[in-house]
Amino acid sequence: MPPKTGTYEILHEDAKSGARLGRLWTRHGPVDTPVFMPVGTQATVKTLGAEDLERLGAPIILGNTYHLMLRPGADIIESLGGLHAFQGWRGPILTDSGGFQVFSLSSLRKITEEGVSFQSHIDGRRLFMGPKESMAVQRALGSDIAMLFDECIPYPATPDYAAKSVAQTLRWARVCIEQPRAEGQLRFGIVQGSEYPELRAHCARELAAMEPDGLEGFAVGGVSVGEPEPFILKGIADSTPHMPRHRPRYVMGLGDLWQITEAVGMGCDMFDCVIPTRNARNGSAFTLDGPYPVKAGAWKTSPLPIEPGCDCPACLRHTRAYVRHLLNTSEILGYRLLTLHNIHCYLRFMRLMRQAIANDCFLDFRAEAHARLRERPKRGQY
Repeated sequence: MPPKTGTYEILHEDAKSGARLGRLWTRHGPVDTPVFMPVGTQATVKTLGAEDLERLGAPIILGNTYHLMLRPGADIIESLGGLHAFQGWRGPILTDSGGFQVFSLSSLRKITEEGVSFQSHIDGRRLFMGPKESMAVQRALGSDIAMLFDECIPYPATPDYAAKSVAQTLRWARVCIEQPRAEGQLRFGIVQGSEYPELRAHCARELAAMEPDGLEGFAVGGVSVGEPEPFILKGIADSTPHMPRHRPRYVMGLGDLWQITEAVGMGCDMFDCVIPTRNARNGSAFTLDGPYPVKAGAWKTSPLPIEPGCDCPACLRHTRAYVRHLLNTSEILGYRLLTLHNIHCYLRFMRLMRQAIANDCFLDFRAEAHARLRERPKRGQY
């Protein structure tokens, strides 16, 4: 019999680092960690169907509370059986709280104790979202993991603003926990605090104290919001030690493979980002040796696949010259093929990382990733 929904098993810890193998049990099955979660903002990972993601072996995907609330509406999705049925996806789904999207509408929003009023980016309608509304939408969507509503602090932020924002996030977290949830739905709290270690520690400890009231995971928020890379990694390092060890740790919006490797070494487990899909639409391919522009003229007559040795559907059948041609003529198939490859690359990278942790050689994996993803691209050797 499988463990209870919400259980997080630590299966193995690398002997020489903080990296760990885990398994989170959700209503729609287990998720092995460390894991990368493709982003399906509007109930789709752009250009891919649910069957594509299944073939690629995606363990879990994301949905966007803010966007799905606007279109087609949580009530419509609920009436059609929830987000899984709506998009035909059988695996686990994590939905964000909408806090980051509201953060991105900074010029159109007003924050109060009850939540945030803002203008729709689609038609300018005045809307409102707070902790109660966010959890209600996620309940209607029926996601496996619902994120607590928070305020995503911009970078840079003054100590006073960051402190007030963290206090607000914690008050909203308590309101979120009081709300009903969908059957089997898990809830993750989000650690904020900007660049200030004492605020991140305080936020993490306060959220950890709420765990008995119904938190099954914890996330590092407020990174990858425009700050330099050292601040991204520092924000993770300042947050993670104060999160419960026996719960999954999720770094929100982190999509650089090297940064993911560093975060796994700090004991983090879950990651998401739009980078592999967005960059595919811009003609950039990700490989285990770093990214490169498929649209570049150097590949106009190349018979090579996107990445030699890759067994994704695009690489098994098509050449760089063909994919480049499709991209340069704005054919939808070009975006689709490159998205298939990029998502496959990320999932493959995570599988190799899990194998390294299982074999107690994560530090070797990390060193090789540094050489491939940090040093080689600088020298222009792909």
